[in-house]
Amino acid sequence: MTAKLVFRFHSSIEQIPTRTWNVLAGQGSPFLKHEFLLALEASASVCAETGWQPHHLEVTREGKTVAVMPLYIKGHSYGEYVFDWSWADAYRQHGYQYYPKLLTAIPYTPSQAERLLVASSEDAEQMCAVIATQVVQEARRLGASSWHVLFPSATQSACLAKHRVHQRIGTQFHWFNREYESFEHYLETFNSRKRKNLRKERKAVHEAGIVFERHGGQSISAQMWNTFYQFYENTYHVRGQQAYLTKDFFERLGRTMPEHLVLVLAKKNGLAIAAALSLCDQTALYGRYWGCLEEYQFLHFETCYYQGIEYCIEHKLQSFDSGAQGEHKIQRGFEPISTYSNHWIVDEQFDAAITDFLEKEKTYIEQYKDNAAEYLPFKVNAVDKK
Repeated sequence: MTAKLVFRFHSSIEQIPTRTWNVLAGQGSPFLKHEFLLALEASASVCAETGWQPHHLEVTREGKTVAVMPLYIKGHSYGEYVFDWSWADAYRQHGYQYYPKLLTAIPYTPSQAERLLVASSEDAEQMCAVIATQVVQEARRLGASSWHVLFPSATQSACLAKHRVHQRIGTQFHWFNREYESFEHYLETFNSRKRKNLRKERKAVHEAGIVFERHGGQSISAQMWNTFYQFYENTYHVRGQQAYLTKDFFERLGRTMPEHLVLVLAKKNGLAIAAALSLCDQTALYGRYWGCLEEYQFLHFETCYYQGIEYCIEHKLQSFDSGAQGEHKIQRGFEPISTYSNHWIVDEQFDAAITDFLEKEKTYIEQYKDNAAEYLPFKVNAVDKK
């Protein structure tokens, strides 16, 4: 007889040992690492006061951890990149409370990867089913309106959809490395007009006297962190907002997972004027954080995209996930891909309405993705589109 599963919910990632979590996370996305999630909590970027109360799930069998899942009790919908504001408004208009809700996601991180981290000794699909049942029960116990799983893998999304955790489709734009030997080799796949435009953009930045440095995490100095955070914080201040992430968060990443960090500094006359911080693993680059103090034409594209593409080519990384949204990425060779989220709603009437909405939205999103691919800059048959 199979030993019984035990489910525990934790108010801090620290309550689950680092090695236990990371063994289940494997060699995948750096955002799934215990160190990344702990940096968010220990820096107070993620806590009850910021509307992200940790409530992580641990599943054990005979005392051994066989699955974990990041989970938060949310008091708002900020920092998620899958928008449900209209659902919250509908709840309010009908006199219901949409918050709190349960959320399985990596805070402030719209990057697709596994969300249910399951031991190889377990049946993954069966574990998905029992976890879904358990989280739904927990949502009811807490009085939460719903449970949302953001940016899971396609496989896990499909599995959740079988258990009334309805699938929603989105679109992002990613770059793929097809064994390019250099940036110029990559540009050879463009049609002539788009190739000329991109070269013009890079030339404009160069002629403005701006040069670039790329630093791995272990070579990022305290002064560089100060400079980067000044730029990052400024991107929010100019919009009258407060930065989501604290300086302590970034400094903790520098101490605990430097092998996953890449900092691009843009300099003019020897002084840094802009920066972009990315994370990486063995196969991909993930563009995440950017900021500047001075605006120059095409500076953002060079710092955030072209420098990242060059890094991928030099280090033979397979892909570049540059974050959410951004149709301007298409003409620069970032291809549309499908992303997923899943949603369970406790109220049956709202659940039915949202399910109907998701079905209609799916048709639109799939058409949008196909149309976006028509605007890619590549020569006919130059690449096999994703």
